[in-house]
Amino acid sequence: MKKITRRTFLKGSGALIPFLVSGFGYMYIRYIEPFYVHTVFKTLSSTTIPKELSGKRIVQFSDIHLSSTYTLKKLRRLVEQINSLSPDLVFFTGDLIDAPQQYKESGEISPILKQIRAPLGKFAVYGNHDHGGFGTNLYEEIMRKSHFQLLKNSSVRIEGSDEKALVIYGLDDVMLGKPNLAQTLQNASQDFFSIVLVHEPDIAPEVARYPINLQLSGHTHGGQIQLPFIGPIVTPPYGTNYVEGLYTVQHTAMKLYVNRGLGTTRLPFRLLAPPELTIFTLNHIRP
Repeated sequence: MKKITRRTFLKGSGALIPFLVSGFGYMYIRYIEPFYVHTVFKTLSSTTIPKELSGKRIVQFSDIHLSSTYTLKKLRRLVEQINSLSPDLVFFTGDLIDAPQQYKESGEISPILKQIRAPLGKFAVYGNHDHGGFGTNLYEEIMRKSHFQLLKNSSVRIEGSDEKALVIYGLDDVMLGKPNLAQTLQNASQDFFSIVLVHEPDIAPEVARYPINLQLSGHTHGGQIQLPFIGPIVTPPYGTNYVEGLYTVQHTAMKLYVNRGLGTTRLPFRLLAPPELTIFTLNHIRP
């Protein structure tokens, strides 16, 4: 994370403090920005994408953090929004429940997530909150009942008739799980279009040692609260180098996309880091 000098902090916060302490400022960071889901559209182009998948849509969502703040009512609206985007594939990159053992409505989650429609499949990976609080088995059960395939150091392949394929890898959570990069990616090939789902983004330089086209992560919430001229005030472990948006991992060809997530944790505020759904359109190009 970049070092914040006193001068930079004062420059960024000076104009913002009057806004934050105002009644409207509080209402904005508590009840407006956290509820405004920003849809981001990206195109993934490659000669290794199967022709049959050209034009197909992937929707990535992340970091819901179900709690008294992110309610089941909001989750239902989210599912409606995802379905309105007509995804062919759906990826969830972790952190479903903020505090799994304290959450009393876990039995009501699967019937809602089950309604997400994606004809080519729904896939998920663990986040640190999914393992935390002894939530490992609960998360696995919820995602299974929701008809999501949970990728835990495993992969799935979607074949094309042109001897090309889309390969989706999923790593266990970096912070609290047991990710096995070497085992999971040992058969990765530059002949296929490969996507790695992993909750924490900062593992990207290690993933980029393999022939992977794209890593999709969440975890950071885009900092959740950002200041002008400064950016995020706080970022979590394994989420300090890559905070939001699209990156090319240094000295490699691999792309990384960091989704800002949908919910909040610790504090129910968002500022200059709105919730996000990301829509990727696959595009086959000729060699």
